[in-house]
Amino acid sequence: MTTESDLAGGWLAWPAGADVDWDGVYREQLPRVFNFFRYRFANDAVAEDLTSRTFEKAWGARRRYRRDRAGFATWLIRIARNVAIDYVRTERRHAPLDAAEDVPATGTPETESSAASDLARLEALVAALPAREQELVALKYGAGETNRAIATLTGISETNVGTILHRVVQTLREQW
Repeated sequence: MTTESDLAGGWLAWPAGADVDWDGVYREQLPRVFNFFRYRFANDAVAEDLTSRTFEKAWGARRRYRRDRAGFATWLIRIARNVAIDYVRTERRHAPLDAAEDVPATGTPETESSAASDLARLEALVAALPAREQELVALKYGAGETNRAIATLTGISETNVGTILHRVVQTLREQW
């Protein structure tokens, strides 16, 4: 049986023919698999369901795991990705083309193209910022957090958060 110390050393360290400590696997890999689904689908209930399916499939396929081909964590995430693909396929709604006849357009192709172009340009500008500034922008404008909440989350003083964000916005406007 694999022990906690074996788990800390990584999955490639498994001796040949060793049984897997599934309690240890579950404890170590559950947050990673669950967060994969949370980020992918932004729904905790779906993430919980898909996480359980992933561990069920891993349990069922445990005899097919080959440590010489991939680490256990990699194998498990691969199963999770396949579960996600299956979920998307089953959740895809199919409607006849005639059903779209009564759906109003939200804009013209020109405005949609312009908005997509502006978004791509902004993404490129933000991607060029240092990681700390990207995080602050994401918290302020993506998550809608206040400067006080951002200061609490990041450990930066509230005044500095405001100053940094002001400078970042000025820089982005200049580069625009």
